Amino acid sequence: MSEFSEIRQRAGLTMAEAALRTGYHERTIYRWENGETRPHRAVFDLIRSCIPEINAPDPSFTFIDLFAGIGGLRQGFEPTGGRCVFTCERDRYCQETYRDNYDCDHEIAGDIREVTDGNLDRIPAHDVLLAGFPCQPFSIAGVSKKNALNRPHGFACDAQGTLFFDVAEIIRHHRPKAFLLENVKNLVNHDKGRTFRVIRQILTEELGYHIDWKVINAKSWVPQHRERIFIAGFRKPSDFSFDDLTIPDPLTGPKLGAILHPENGSEKPEKPFTEGRQGKVSGKYTLSDHLWQYLQDYAEKHRRKGNGFGFGLFGPDDIARTLSARYYKDGSEILIKQEGSGPRRLTPRECARLMGFETPDSGRFHIPVSDTQAYKQFSRASIPLLVETIAKFMKSFIVETEKGMNTELTYLYRDASNYKFFCSVILSGDIRISELSNYLHEGDYFIPERVGLKSLVPVATNEDDHIWHELVSTKKTDEQANFLPVDAFKDMFVKQKSAGWIF
Repeated sequence: MSEFSEIRQRAGLTMAEAALRTGYHERTIYRWENGETRPHRAVFDLIRSCIPEINAPDPSFTFIDLFAGIGGLRQGFEPTGGRCVFTCERDRYCQETYRDNYDCDHEIAGDIREVTDGNLDRIPAHDVLLAGFPCQPFSIAGVSKKNALNRPHGFACDAQGTLFFDVAEIIRHHRPKAFLLENVKNLVNHDKGRTFRVIRQILTEELGYHIDWKVINAKSWVPQHRERIFIAGFRKPSDFSFDDLTIPDPLTGPKLGAILHPENGSEKPEKPFTEGRQGKVSGKYTLSDHLWQYLQDYAEKHRRKGNGFGFGLFGPDDIARTLSARYYKDGSEILIKQEGSGPRRLTPRECARLMGFETPDSGRFHIPVSDTQAYKQFSRASIPLLVETIAKFMKSFIVETEKGMNTELTYLYRDASNYKFFCSVILSGDIRISELSNYLHEGDYFIPERVGLKSLVPVATNEDDHIWHELVSTKKTDEQANFLPVDAFKDMFVKQKSAGWIF
């Protein structure tokens, strides 16, 4: 079934109705239907707009998708009840694939630096931040040196110029309940361990989040050795631990045969990947005799030198190497054995299955780009099935029932003598006593901007001349029952606002 045919049927249109809607002759519609030619993207958008809307249940939580690629992290979080409210992806080809596969009723931003450069409110409020940020080195200078040079402390200095800095800025500004960051496993040792150390310091000491991390191999979910590091963070103290994550037994995981084209007629041919009544893989994916000989000679040369460089040749019962960003060049790391000829590359459709974007139960993942772009996109993507396992585990820590402030904090309300600190605690809204030490600065002054300080709105007064208040942008919880004298409130409110602490 062609992509056009699938969308037309979802829209409930006959061939004649599709011709009428698009203004094209029915002969052209038939060519699109059979996959002989591909319509312009505007045609897809027009037909897709005819698909009846299904009222989805209210989401359990919202999330944003940064450095989204083709949506591997998103595809893992949506099945758990999440709703994406913002996407950022710079590559235009990735944007094309993303739009073709997900309902995008929100903005897809390009360069993240244009968002973090004074436009952070362009990102809507969200519960979870997802990001597969690039790995870049950070320079670290001692605090004493920074003091001597009158330079800023913290991530504003250490991470400036890296894309992780932009992620940290968004976390600092929006204070999501949780985040999940993904990177290559070598992040742990990158730049002799400095990069990962700075990242952990920023997330915990600077931003006050509680984090856990783990390197996970995707071979339990897909037939591929693929190790990635995942960093989960929570705004509130949490018992979350990756050690408690249930990982399927890799010995019983899928093998390559599950993602290869069957080539026996059981799968409808899909140009340009497969052809003929049997759905045979197109000959263009078979390596030329010259290239195959070169790879064998290259592997033999390195074998004699005692190292393991060379191609990877696999059959249906194997687990593949990692699909890399260079796969589009010669496909040498994952070659598929063929009877009677040299090996072949995976097709982009097989790559979609190898990465878990497409399963027998999920329907077809749309691939609107060239083979070269498709190989690049899949090789850089997250594994949705693995991410979904993490998302399900994180969910209970994300959507847990919000609790009011504890009695310890109420005691602070009554006895605090430092009104600057006193008023800030009230305004912060969702900080527990156990977290306060993460947000104190020199002289025990509270730094409200680190905890998403918004504003305070008076809603009523009682006969004892005390003011009741509501915290904007937080749920109504037990803290509404707390109060402070009107005079003290007015005095501190004016001072805080004039100092720029209230916004």
